[in-house]
Amino acid sequence: MLWYKSWLETRWRFLIGLGLLMLSAAGTVIAYPEVMKLMPLVPTLNVSGEIGRRIKEAAELAREYRGYVWSSWFRQNMMQTWTLFAVLLGTGGLLSQSSGGGALFTLSLPATRNRLLGVRAATGLAELLALAFVPSLLFPMLSPTIGQTYGIVDALIHSACLFIAGTVFFSLAFLLSTVFSDVWRPLLIALCAAIVLAICENVFRGLSRYSLFRVMSAEVYFRGSGLPWLGLLASAAVSVAMLYAATRNIARQDF
Repeated sequence: MLWYKSWLETRWRFLIGLGLLMLSAAGTVIAYPEVMKLMPLVPTLNVSGEIGRRIKEAAELAREYRGYVWSSWFRQNMMQTWTLFAVLLGTGGLLSQSSGGGALFTLSLPATRNRLLGVRAATGLAELLALAFVPSLLFPMLSPTIGQTYGIVDALIHSACLFIAGTVFFSLAFLLSTVFSDVWRPLLIALCAAIVLAICENVFRGLSRYSLFRVMSAEVYFRGSGLPWLGLLASAAVSVAMLYAATRNIARQDF
């Protein structure tokens, strides 16, 4: 019953996210031939500064299909949209139900508070796992329709890195949901944290190697330097710590 209740609470967020990501993945594949038609125009562009550098970098990556998929999907569209839904799935919980009496009903169920929170967290993480893998697996399936191929191993590795490192945002929203009694403050704070991290990555270029988003996109793997093991382990440790802190917060609440 607890699993079903958690599913009912999050199903629309999950299904909307899955639909959007799958449509975006299919669109990314279909757009590649049109992107290649624009490649001859790149040398004629006279754009300087950071914007010019990024355009040239994206153009160079897009000349190879694997680079195009990584730069446009795993480093941009997928990572940004998935992070948003990680935060959305992490918000909510017992405190947000308290105003309508839902918390009292939930606490009346024959289960400990730790189990209640554990099931809620596990449901969200399972949904995030599906959001990380299912859309990305469309690339090995759909790429032959445009005369290209994309390795299933690459899709699995990038999806795994996205999920493991990106659960930090889910765990942050989950923790904040045990601090605030509304849905909006955890949502906004977690999203602001993601935006600040993205800005810092762009402003402080020397620190970009330690960026969480760099781990999520598995950039070092894409560039042939192996998996970002240290970043993955650190992200997983931070996520576990925040989830544990959430259980302690709920254990101390007086409902």
